[in-house]
Amino acid sequence: MSKSREQRVAESIAQSNRRSFEPVVKKVQLSNEYLARKVCPDIEAAVRACNLSDGMTVSFHHAYRGGDFILNQVMDVLADMGFRNLTVAASSLSGCHDPLIGHIQNGVVRKIYTSGLRGKLGEFISQGHMQEPVEIHSHGGRVQLMQSGELIPDVAFLAVASCDTFGNASGSLGKNICGSLGYAKADAQFARQVVLITEAIEPYPHNPASIHQDQVDFIVKVDEVGDSSKIGAGSTRMTTNPRELLIARRAADVIDKSGYFNHGFSLQTGSGGASLAVARFLEDKMRRQNIRASFALGGITASMVDLHEKGLIDKLIDVQSFDSAAAASLARNPNHIEVSANQYANFGSKGASVERLDVVVLSALEIDTKFNVNVITGSDGIIRGASGGHSDTAAHARLAIIVAPLVRGRIPTVVKDVLTTVTPGEHIDILVTDHGIAVNPKRPKLAERLHEAGIDTVRIEDLYQRAVMLTGRPDAIRFTDRPVAVIRYRDGSVIDAVYQIAADTEG
Repeated sequence: MSKSREQRVAESIAQSNRRSFEPVVKKVQLSNEYLARKVCPDIEAAVRACNLSDGMTVSFHHAYRGGDFILNQVMDVLADMGFRNLTVAASSLSGCHDPLIGHIQNGVVRKIYTSGLRGKLGEFISQGHMQEPVEIHSHGGRVQLMQSGELIPDVAFLAVASCDTFGNASGSLGKNICGSLGYAKADAQFARQVVLITEAIEPYPHNPASIHQDQVDFIVKVDEVGDSSKIGAGSTRMTTNPRELLIARRAADVIDKSGYFNHGFSLQTGSGGASLAVARFLEDKMRRQNIRASFALGGITASMVDLHEKGLIDKLIDVQSFDSAAAASLARNPNHIEVSANQYANFGSKGASVERLDVVVLSALEIDTKFNVNVITGSDGIIRGASGGHSDTAAHARLAIIVAPLVRGRIPTVVKDVLTTVTPGEHIDILVTDHGIAVNPKRPKLAERLHEAGIDTVRIEDLYQRAVMLTGRPDAIRFTDRPVAVIRYRDGSVIDAVYQIAADTEG
């Protein structure tokens, strides 16, 4: 007769009670070598530990901007080790990265993903010297490409100001700080292996950490990861140009009368002198009207920190610190919050901060009569800019303002058709120039509010005609039919392409 379930359980319990268990405890003696097992003597050793091979993808972030040392150091090591056909996935590339030209010519680098190109590297690629087109994405779009599986770094080499031997890392603690590691966070999340490159190894646990120990495979200590004094140079400088200040003042007036300047509003200013200066002119308006912003977003500047510490902005949401004051604030102010590029602007995120944005002020190399914006190619067809967070923020902000001079030198900024579309005109609300303010015809209520507030506006077609009157019609640039770069919209789709400059128009 078979035993019932209850009988079998009772017998099993009885057998267990008759057993005598002697727990076996193994004590692991943690030597210094074991505790520092992630630390490699140099970059080459870390590369070998990662088993990198030809054709793989290596990634970098650009928190040190024009002062970055690590991308060039790593690529030189990879070239010396004989690697070929690598893909470089850099969150952005600056003039300091011109040495990549040699690695492209020598076959070390086959493909590039980036949000921007500048300097001689931009010229080199625009002239058709790279076999595969560069994939240019927005900051949020970069995370979307990783999330989709198209862009998965095999090894991420991430510069950090300090970390411990287990991989807890910070960009805002140390002597050479860069502030937020918002773009590096995406690499740490998606890369198959992560190598931290740091100037300082601190006692464990290093805290607060931006990148955490369970994301990090190896660590290399070097003398310098970058020059932090160059973070606030170039497009993130605070302008003293009278024309840019005039435009910034007008943009602040537009914000004031737009209907979106209310207690608790949110704000982002993009790179570019006039754009960054807008916050300076909002301070007096905020004080007079007793208005406090709930948060400022994006690349955080000294001006934003100043308003925060004066109690005019409640919180700073920082994906990238645009200067040393912002980098220092991140370590000092508890309501200065570091976020990843995924949290900042990813189209595929479960919650991106750009979705909560009221006002964004952005720059442009060109804007056309349909309000399409180009921030990639100059008037000569050369790649000299960055997609950045331009399309990410414009897509969601309740008020998207472009600030730009009507002409630069003898070249119109307002044109019939932009050379390269990065942000579609349907997401741009207002253009503010030194010669007038134009409202997108799709925003009639906004135009009416400004008119009632006494702010004069003009048609963008009139601004275009005035630009042509001042400069004449520039000769059309001749291009070949060969694409040198593909412009990816924030959802990963292709929105435009940059074509090779024809040989008879170069120079």
